[in-house]
Amino acid sequence: MPRNETSRAGVRRRFVSTGVGVLLALLARTDAAVAMTDVETTPPNIVIVFTDDQGWGDLSCYGSTDIPTPNIDRLAAEGMRFTDFYVSQPVCSASRASLLTGCYPNRLGISGALAPSARHGLDPEETTIAEVVKPLGYATACFGKWHLGHREPFLPTRQGFDEYEGIPYSNDMWPGHPESPKAWPQLPWYGADGPTEFIDDLDDQQMITRRLTDLSVDFVHRNADRPFFLYVPHSMPHVPLAVGPQFRQSSMYGPYADVIKEIDWSVGEIVKALEAKGILDRTMVIFASDNGPWINYGDHAGTTGGLREGKGTTFEGGVRVPFVVRYPPVVPPGTTCETPCMTIDVLPTIVEMTGAEPPTRKIDGRSILPQFQGTPGAAAPHEALFFWYRKDELQAMRMGRWKLHFPHTYRSMQGRPTGNNGRPAKYTYGVKIGPALFDLVEDPGELHDVAELHPEVVARMRSLAASARDELGDSLSEIDGEEIREPMRVD
Repeated sequence: MPRNETSRAGVRRRFVSTGVGVLLALLARTDAAVAMTDVETTPPNIVIVFTDDQGWGDLSCYGSTDIPTPNIDRLAAEGMRFTDFYVSQPVCSASRASLLTGCYPNRLGISGALAPSARHGLDPEETTIAEVVKPLGYATACFGKWHLGHREPFLPTRQGFDEYEGIPYSNDMWPGHPESPKAWPQLPWYGADGPTEFIDDLDDQQMITRRLTDLSVDFVHRNADRPFFLYVPHSMPHVPLAVGPQFRQSSMYGPYADVIKEIDWSVGEIVKALEAKGILDRTMVIFASDNGPWINYGDHAGTTGGLREGKGTTFEGGVRVPFVVRYPPVVPPGTTCETPCMTIDVLPTIVEMTGAEPPTRKIDGRSILPQFQGTPGAAAPHEALFFWYRKDELQAMRMGRWKLHFPHTYRSMQGRPTGNNGRPAKYTYGVKIGPALFDLVEDPGELHDVAELHPEVVARMRSLAASARDELGDSLSEIDGEEIREPMRVD
């Protein structure tokens, strides 16, 4: 059976099972509840590991039988695994904007994936997580793929990060990739103020994950005596796949699995550094992905765990991602959260946990600290979550157990052979859907439209969508949002 096609029953089993740490959770729940009566008075260190194009089903703690991920599984066993966690858009730049600012990306004028020719980026007037915690004395660093503007005003060191090294945009945005425009320049490696060297070939790319790991470990050792925020947005497993010699051909499932094994190793090295400095349990460690897998790459892509479609669509396979958090003073071990949450909720949660001042500009996220705490009966942070894509198209939304797709076209790999050996297959473009309602509890694969059976649900969701359109726009309905903030542009 292809890795992106899992039985409906198999998908449902993954939603109701933690996969790890069940016994540990039962034994520790009472003690954890006592420890979590109040959030620590000392703000936590924060580590966020954010991978690129990694699927919901690519971790063994999410049901993968192909790829062992013991270090990430440990985070889940000692923390919490979210089953229904989302990114705001199924593509690079927009997704990262939401994580760092707590905003839907179209509120910020950011959509899609910024190309090397882009002259806009995340406006310096927006407030990032780094800028939220810096007034509290945090050291801040970003090591990895930025992709929120590579011109000088948009660099991480202009957005609250003390240190930065990595690539400014996706690793396929270079002349050597089979689908890249020939006009794209060499892929640069950036330091704090811009390019310091260039990545010429896959031999250079194969050292990126290790290099980011070494930088991260060094940062932990240098800042262990003060609070810090470390953001590690890996460039992998985005194609072209590149893996260090230690992990090449180390799995039975090809280069994609090798890359995930190296990322898992990287997580383990950061955790080891935290342990060595005696600060692991004072550090909130988050692991997540920026969107679903780029499934037309076949054996060079990840798996959705049976969810429909992948990156570049607002079906579950494109927007639902793994999300694991470990922080013993707050998060009970071996637990699972099924409440729908989104990356826009990370910043306001950090604000509440640290006592930081929230951004002065309006954001869309809400604190999910009650979810982190495993508070029984905790209210969902949102009545609905919305998914815009392409040029500000409101394509879908989630409300409780329900997912509503509005009429739009999308690209699909359904019924088509996928690519192999790093060469992509062709999508079918212009496939139509909507309006269509899916019950994600009974039908996580979004196979059966039940709109006619639940007109009252559709009516409520349409009402909420109308308000969202008025605020943030919808090019499908030709509505200009009233609260969109234009990004900064440079000549």
